[in-house]
Amino acid sequence: MSLLKVNELHVYYGSIHAIKGISFEVNEGEVVTLIGANGAGKSTTLNSVAGLLKLGNGNVEFNGKVLNGIPAHKIVKEGMALCPEGRRIFQQLTVKENLEMGAYIGDGSTLDTDLGNVYELFPRLKERYKQIAGTLSGGEQQMLAMGRALMSHPKLLMLDEPSMGLAPILVEQIFDIIKQLHSKGTTILLVEQNAQMALKVADRGYVLETGRIVTTGTGRELLHNDSVRKAYLGG
Repeated sequence: MSLLKVNELHVYYGSIHAIKGISFEVNEGEVVTLIGANGAGKSTTLNSVAGLLKLGNGNVEFNGKVLNGIPAHKIVKEGMALCPEGRRIFQQLTVKENLEMGAYIGDGSTLDTDLGNVYELFPRLKERYKQIAGTLSGGEQQMLAMGRALMSHPKLLMLDEPSMGLAPILVEQIFDIIKQLHSKGTTILLVEQNAQMALKVADRGYVLETGRIVTTGTGRELLHNDSVRKAYLGG
């Protein structure tokens, strides 16, 4: 079943036409990735879907409901959570307080259970739950940002550049967690500069170039597509 449908999406930054009529969908239980060079429009697409940017034209439909014009905080209540580029954690709050902020739409009845689930997925966060978030390493901050997004019980988890700036061993850890989430049935829309890693975990992918989708296919098909390999996979 299609959970997210984006139809003929156009987005403008002033006079700049950043997203030029793209259409794609994410089915329930899938990992779908958007890959492309810097400036291709990947993060702009996620921010538009999440309600953080105004749509020029087109529709964003989530779980059968058109989201056009709905503010970002209400979109979270619909079941969509964005783990933004650059993590955007609350630097002055503790790890636990950051996670609790992710659960603000709930009534608190499942808070302890939800914290336990996040700590099981990210044992490092459990060890450091009293630590001020701004003192964490880059990898730990990324885990915290992902954990905070999961606290809202999202039907769709959107991850924007989760491996950015991380050492290779931490990149492996983050992608292992994405695989774990996928195996548990979490639906994920992934924007990632590391195209090789993204396509290995993705069911399907879309390649963006200057605001347009130019290629689509399964993760495996795109990994073995000659033009994709030359442009994004170094071979």
